[in-house]
Parts: sequence; structure tokens; C-alpha cells
Amino acid sequence: MADRIMSRGPRTNSSNASAQTASDVLENKLEQLHTLLWCCYGDDGWFEEVGPAHRENLVWLASDLAGEARELYQEMGPAS
Repeated sequence: MADRIMSRGPRTNSSNASAQTASDVLENKLEQLHTLLWCCYGDDGWFEEVGPAHRENLVWLASDLAGEARELYQEMGPAS
């Protein structure tokens, strides 16, 4: 697992590091969600061992990330 890159920081544009497009933010949210779910279900089953309170918080976090990704996708509008 050590050789797998779990998540990267926000991507920035070299000409304007402070401005991220909705597409960039959406990509980051989806990568975070993918990593969270991979950790919960794809790595040695520790999800079952952390206890019910931590599992509930992890599922809540995944739900928040999915909701934020959905909102960003809707803000982007139809693809041109």
C-alpha cells in the first residue's frame, strides 16, 4: 500500500494559483471520495474494526463529499 498514491493536493494553475475552476474542485472532491471509500473497503478490512461511532462518521464524511461533488456538477451546467 505504501507505493500507492492515495490523494494529491489541490491542482493549481501556474498562471493563477488562487483560482480553481469548478471542474478542478469537482475532480478533487471525487478523488477524496474515491480515496476514502478505498480505505474503508479496499484495505485490510479495518473499517469493521474501528467501531460504530467511527464508521458512522466515515459514512457521513463520504455522504458530504458526494453531496458537494453533486452540487459542483450541477453548478457546472451541461457540457459544451
